[in-house]
Amino acid sequence: MRLDDWFLTAEERGNDATKLEAWSEGNLVRPLVHGASYFAELNACLAGLGKDDLLLFADWRGDPDERLTQDGPEVAAAMAQAAERGAVTRGLIWRSHLDFLRFSSAENRHLGQDIEAAGGQALLDTRVRLGGSHHQKFVVLRHDRDPGRDVAFVGGIDLCHSRRDDGRHLGDPQAAPMPAEFGERPPWHDVQVAISGPAVAEVEKVFCERWEDPAPETRQPLRRLRDRLNRMADVPPLPDPGPPPLPAGRHAVQLLRTYPHLRRAYPFAPRGERSVARAYHKVLGRARSLVYLEDQYLWSTEVIEPFAEALEREPGLCMIIVVPRHPDQDGWLAGPASLIGRSEALSRLMRAGEGRIAIYDLENHLGTPVYVHAKVCVVDDVWASVGSDNVNLRSWTFDSELSCAVIDEEPDPRPPAGARRFARDLRLTLAAEHLDRDPGDVADLCGPEEVFEAFAESAARLEAWHQGGRGGPRPPGRLRPHPKPGLGRIRRALAMPLYRMVVDPDGRPPGLRRSNEF
Repeated sequence: MRLDDWFLTAEERGNDATKLEAWSEGNLVRPLVHGASYFAELNACLAGLGKDDLLLFADWRGDPDERLTQDGPEVAAAMAQAAERGAVTRGLIWRSHLDFLRFSSAENRHLGQDIEAAGGQALLDTRVRLGGSHHQKFVVLRHDRDPGRDVAFVGGIDLCHSRRDDGRHLGDPQAAPMPAEFGERPPWHDVQVAISGPAVAEVEKVFCERWEDPAPETRQPLRRLRDRLNRMADVPPLPDPGPPPLPAGRHAVQLLRTYPHLRRAYPFAPRGERSVARAYHKVLGRARSLVYLEDQYLWSTEVIEPFAEALEREPGLCMIIVVPRHPDQDGWLAGPASLIGRSEALSRLMRAGEGRIAIYDLENHLGTPVYVHAKVCVVDDVWASVGSDNVNLRSWTFDSELSCAVIDEEPDPRPPAGARRFARDLRLTLAAEHLDRDPGDVADLCGPEEVFEAFAESAARLEAWHQGGRGGPRPPGRLRPHPKPGLGRIRRALAMPLYRMVVDPDGRPPGLRRSNEF
């Protein structure tokens, strides 16, 4: 198998201004399912940083008081302690243009101030389109004297409240505001990956390109004045990058990004970058047997089209999708409007692959809905992606995003043939949790038809138990059939402008927008 059959070539990325390599080989990528797993490992890595080591992070939201372990340090304290020990500490934290629409601006500013006080530097970055965000979530740790310990964390998990949940899905004790359906401690399903090997240097390049952008972090005079008074407007140069870490495993890694097209262009992406979208189009064009997707939103008929085309092209292709049952904390803004996008997307998929497309949501063993925040896709058990990007036009064109696509050099020996170990193991790990199975009891889920049927049977049993008044023991499993959202014509007409302008805007250059190309 050739890697360029699945990965984008440098030309296909469509951005010759970036310093990124097309992909890197010789990496070790480990999935960290659940925020508790990620935070515990991040805490241990931060504690190991010392003088002249490097800590770089980018985040959509950072809560300085979020604990990394049950009794462990808070996020701000762990990073500040690394800076106090002499680690070069730099952060890029998003700050909304429209503070009154978001709940993260004050928290992000406080996290930056805590790091500044310890000798680090964190910028509050508004260099996005109006109404857009920096949605990337990654951390890079480089070690001056022991580069074998270098690691990068990439995925969908923010350093903030509600993320430190585990496989029981009882929720983070430090909860973020969420709709009442999720309870006082909203259960939260999410995924990050830990990367060792040469790809760590590629993630570092992503940070450096944004850090070295000469445009001011904000154009609003009052904000710039406040940042200067708080010493948050300084942009000290980063140390010269060290050589890439030595090979650590058998995984090829391609970093995929979204950057919007801006009038004041990014120097590293003058026309934006849409490699997330382009990668999905390429791999879905090769899909033959199974597409497994976990996604927070699943909006937009434009974005769902390559999925639908794959179902129409391949009569043997099955598709399993896991989404949250209810809108998130921005429900007043995205609720009715986002249901338009999801309703249209699901209708298109059902028409394309009736009987071969299944959509589920999750609940914990107490019957509380689990908020699915993960952004995971596995195609034919060969190509796997974990990142910050959702399946919507906003993530594919408008916000900044970062995703890690992985192809394993090692074929998986389990039938059916043709799979690669990393992609299949990731899918089976997630399936085992959703079906309440032991991780070692998944051999019968390797085949696409078998796992499709197993999900359907488990969800049907649990749904029948609910419909029957919850009498008797609760069946194993956490899957519920996802209801198709319905909106009346009047409500749809009223919500459509909000959906197009605010919920799922388009950040492509005008020419690509007119031709519906990415």
